[in-house]
Amino acid sequence: VQLQASGGGLVQAGSSLRLSCAHSRDTFSRYDMAWFRQAPGKNREFVAAISARGGKTSYADSAKGRFTISRDNANKTMNLQTNSLKPEDTAVYYCAARVQSNIALSILTYKYWGQGTLVTVSS
Repeated sequence: VQLQASGGGLVQAGSSLRLSCAHSRDTFSRYDMAWFRQAPGKNREFVAAISARGGKTSYADSAKGRFTISRDNANKTMNLQTNSLKPEDTAVYYCAARVQSNIALSILTYKYWGQGTLVTVSS
């Protein structure tokens, strides 16, 4: 599985960005998908995730109410709409995939990772 993340950039606080992740396999609909992020000097942290069929989503407290995760199984892509961005959202955002599982979506059990896309939010 290859994942390609895109959509990062430099924005001002209060702005929005739409991150996308392209999945390489036609079996995309069998994978749970997630976004994690890592800020300089910090550990990688969970941001949001969506189940294989799209019926379940999970968000970190920091993302609730501002970020929305979605997927398009026909086009093998996953998106993260980020609104009301804050300087503390500055990080490299990684998309990740795992074969669908009953394990909670937020748990770091994802086997496949993209290269990351940098989001920088200025104050």
